[in-house]
Amino acid sequence: YQRRVHGIAQAAGVSVASVEALVLGGHGDDMVPVRSGCRIGGMPVTNFLSDAELTAIESRTRKAGAEVVGLLGSGSAFVSPAWSALRMAESIIYDKKEVLASCVLLQGEYGVDNLFVGVPCVLGKDGVEKIIESPLTDGEKAELAVSVNVVKETCAEADVLMG
Repeated sequence: YQRRVHGIAQAAGVSVASVEALVLGGHGDDMVPVRSGCRIGGMPVTNFLSDAELTAIESRTRKAGAEVVGLLGSGSAFVSPAWSALRMAESIIYDKKEVLASCVLLQGEYGVDNLFVGVPCVLGKDGVEKIIESPLTDGEKAELAVSVNVVKETCAEADVLMG
């Protein structure tokens, strides 16, 4: 998410504070950067950047964790998840009610049942106060379905390992 916001801001020549972006699904190559909901100063990102620029930023967003690991030489990409966890904690502790992408148990939202998936939520003093269903294009829905299936496969693999 952070890589995407920074990439969009840099390419458009605007402040990161002007960029509103959303990423859904699992983490990694199958995450879904939601272009249809991306805004700069309240306007569609496509008013500022070409399809080719957005595709490049979305690709880099998906591969950001692997890029960080490659630069570190070992370990994992931990900085972005740490910043995200800090924002979540602040929203809950200070009851900010921020809309943040969070991995939550879906019970029908986005057509997904009984699976934890990254989606936008309102986070406040009671934790997840509301799951937000963002309208998606048909292409984004298809990408989310792929991401959800990858999450299901990963959970099934974990179940096998756990016995």
